[in-house]
Amino acid sequence: MKANLPVRRARARRAARTLAPLAAAALLFAGATACDSDTSGEGTDRGVHTLTPEPEESPAESPSPRTQQSFAASVSAESERVRQEAAKRLDEVEGRGNAVGDVSVNGLPVTASEEVRSALVRITNPTDKAAFYAVKVEFVDAEDKVLDTVVVGVEDAPPDRTVSVQANSRKAAGVKTFPRVAQAERG
Repeated sequence: MKANLPVRRARARRAARTLAPLAAAALLFAGATACDSDTSGEGTDRGVHTLTPEPEESPAESPSPRTQQSFAASVSAESERVRQEAAKRLDEVEGRGNAVGDVSVNGLPVTASEEVRSALVRITNPTDKAAFYAVKVEFVDAEDKVLDTVVVGVEDAPPDRTVSVQANSRKAAGVKTFPRVAQAERG
């Protein structure tokens, strides 16, 4: 039996070399038939055709009316306008204001190398109308010494909803501080 083993292996190799091109041709034929673009065969929807549109002429390059820098400047200017309005309203308030109960503040985690200390101010408008909120946030150290005061404003805080805004201080950076609400006015 061992004497016939080399002969059998040789026949198997010859058969594989003969059948390999036939198997490859059968696979190519089956693939080409499956990919045929004729849509009249059974099982195809005769109303479905794939068309590649002719490329249209590209529109002329025109400069965008608004660049990223102008958008950022616009947002920054709007934020500053709202902040100034909030500071103006708080100047007219005696005491802590009428909305201290509507506002909460939490310090945001920072690393020692950060140049800004931040607090998340959450405002919940309990009224049935949108309202402007002005909030003064104090950043205090462990001895309760005020290191910085930041004013933020929110226009049109929706009724019965909570909105968030961030108060940022550069003066309190690098020091462990605790933010607190000094004043809050709804108007």
